[in-house]
Amino acid sequence: MGWGSRCCCPGRLDLLCVLALLGGCLLPVCRTRVYTNHWAVKIAGGFPEANRIASKYGFINLGQIGALKDYYHFYHSRTIKRSVLSSRGTHSFISMEPKVEWIQQQVVKKRTKRDYDFSHAQSTYFNDPKWPSMWYMHCSDNTHPCQSDMNIEGAWKRGYTGKNIVVTILDDGIERTHPDLMQNYDALASCDVNGNDLDPMPRYDASNENKHGTRCAGEVAAAANNSHCTVGIAFNARIGGVRMLDGDVTDMVEAKSVSFNPQHVHIYSASWGPDDDGKTVDGPAPLTRQAFENGVRMGRRGLGSVFVWASGNGGRSKDHCSCDGYTNSIYTISISSTAESGKKPWYLEECSSTLATTYSSGESYDKKIITTDLRQRCTDNHTGTSASAPMAAGIIALALEA
Repeated sequence: MGWGSRCCCPGRLDLLCVLALLGGCLLPVCRTRVYTNHWAVKIAGGFPEANRIASKYGFINLGQIGALKDYYHFYHSRTIKRSVLSSRGTHSFISMEPKVEWIQQQVVKKRTKRDYDFSHAQSTYFNDPKWPSMWYMHCSDNTHPCQSDMNIEGAWKRGYTGKNIVVTILDDGIERTHPDLMQNYDALASCDVNGNDLDPMPRYDASNENKHGTRCAGEVAAAANNSHCTVGIAFNARIGGVRMLDGDVTDMVEAKSVSFNPQHVHIYSASWGPDDDGKTVDGPAPLTRQAFENGVRMGRRGLGSVFVWASGNGGRSKDHCSCDGYTNSIYTISISSTAESGKKPWYLEECSSTLATTYSSGESYDKKIITTDLRQRCTDNHTGTSASAPMAAGIIALALEA
């Protein structure tokens, strides 16, 4: 049975809902499905056959879905872009074609970025102005209450800085022109799934809504010793971004993202997931599940793609990360947070799928994470498990180089 935002409504108290209750999750809220005019289709016979079938039924074939062989992205311009009803018409007869093995009209999925908003030892290492304030790198100097610097400087002293390791941030885009990111930016690790092109630059607005991916990217691979902002954990790693959260998120969008260029990208970092409201049971749908499996089996030239995932910020809502099919997947490394003091932060979700913890924010008076920000700026206000996952991705990059 696939993951989805299912409803435990009168007359529909099915097995999934019972399991959710037993697992400590609240009943999911009933939500209306929103269907798009995009389809995922599995067709045997290669690209020419897919084009023939698409043309016959009025679709446009937009190409293979990520690295999923025989799966194609079909678009139909004459159907409603967003509808609460699945599409009907002559194009629906495509499912009767002998070469069509599977078809799925794409449904919009709600995905939430896992940060949140709140109502001085000197180093001889780097000239970046924010470096002395990066408390989570200076735990050993006895001026900060944190207990461990995660041995990041120890790895640097051994010469490991992420060289030749490629990390991609799956998010709302990354500002590739940022002075701290442009040196390590990797176009081969980047694309825009929302805009169907190769440029992951975020969409700018007055509120800087799409800052999330740029902040995550800086934690991993901000350049060192360039007299600007901050220092990435793997400051010689290559960094890319997949812009996929700034639009309708469907199974196909997620599958394209987690399977983007898997023989080039080593680590995929994601700081988002279903609502952390204590009511939602959701996870990857069929295409994304297949993309995860393909990645760990065949990605990274047979060594397996590494998927790092933020565990969620629903602690105050009594959310449980076992009800999140991304963080409890056998294919992901789920990362939680601890505050500077070493205490559990208020947003922490506790479950058995959490594999590691890194630093992030805590209470309003606790220090937060310093990183790159939109419009070529810096921030000292990155928060939640959104900040913990890319921190772990940077550490894993150091380990892969070693």
